[in-house]
Amino acid sequence: MYAHVLTQPGRPMEMTELKDPKPKHGEVLVEVAACGVCHSDLHVIHGDIAFPTPGVMGHEMSGTVVALGKGVSNVAVGDKVATSFIMPCGMCEACGRGQEEICENFFALNRLKGHLYDDTTRLHYLDGTDVTMYSMGGLGQLSVVPATDVFKVPEGLPLPDVSVLGCAFFTAFGAVHTTAQLQIGETLAVIGTGGVGLAVIQVAKAVGARRIIAVDLADDKLAAAREAGATDTVNSSKVDPVQAVNDLTHGGVDVVIEAVGFGGTIVQGAQMVHAGGKVVPVGLASGTATANIPINHLVRRKVQLLGSFGARPRRDMPIVLDLAAKGSIDLDKAITRRYAFADANQAYQDLDNGEVVGRAIIDFTLAS
Repeated sequence: MYAHVLTQPGRPMEMTELKDPKPKHGEVLVEVAACGVCHSDLHVIHGDIAFPTPGVMGHEMSGTVVALGKGVSNVAVGDKVATSFIMPCGMCEACGRGQEEICENFFALNRLKGHLYDDTTRLHYLDGTDVTMYSMGGLGQLSVVPATDVFKVPEGLPLPDVSVLGCAFFTAFGAVHTTAQLQIGETLAVIGTGGVGLAVIQVAKAVGARRIIAVDLADDKLAAAREAGATDTVNSSKVDPVQAVNDLTHGGVDVVIEAVGFGGTIVQGAQMVHAGGKVVPVGLASGTATANIPINHLVRRKVQLLGSFGARPRRDMPIVLDLAAKGSIDLDKAITRRYAFADANQAYQDLDNGEVVGRAIIDFTLAS
């Protein structure tokens, strides 16, 4: 098969022929239909987040099951499936207590080493040299995924399009529902209206938010936010976003989702919530980034700061897929650009240049 391999940070990925991967016990081999283009991959490509190379990026993926490892019974060959970027091992202490979003083996073996749960990779150059996997390595034509992380796609949903459910919407659902536990009638502000931010708006609307305020620097992204369901927009390049949100709500929102990954916007978020409100950062940053939040404000106003990496795959991905099947999640509004497999580097360059409004996907069914 062919895959886009990052040989070292700061260089374009190389389309390279690799050995066809084989699933082991408890794993599924998927022929990839599409892979989402996410800033998390871009952080690795730039070297802002350390990850061993050579490696294959791509952690937001959909496709068709083509082979099963031993012991797999939840899917069959031929099934159309989506995956979440968090691949729960199902065995560690965190998974055992139902907190799959902080699976210990996912962080220790995959995010730090690029391996699956026998501590080896399934990807190799033709000479046998190891190639690491960022999540399932979705920027390859074939991908091995733990059976704990493959979910059947409901009838009627376009297979390439559901790829964005596994990170953008999975992250949004985890932030809005699992972490913030947003209630019907509450108010929410989202800082940053890229792919994840727009997904937050759709999820918040689906779970019954009364008011959704989108904050961004770009008018085109704010227009997309309104299209996705935001009731109000604030251009933070033109006005003080904290003052604007507080004026709109007469004292602050119930929940702020920070989808940028900047210390300054996390601080702003803490000033946008009312007393007792929740600030949920979901945007990743460079490994040394910090947020300078005033301690007294946090304490006296009982501001709750809740990090959120994602949702709980086996509990929440079926719900996210169901929301899409029922039309509560509009994939047409989420996906704004499509690239052929050969054009993956261009997709990430466009993302880096700020030219992607919403979510782009690498659609393996498109001709270059």
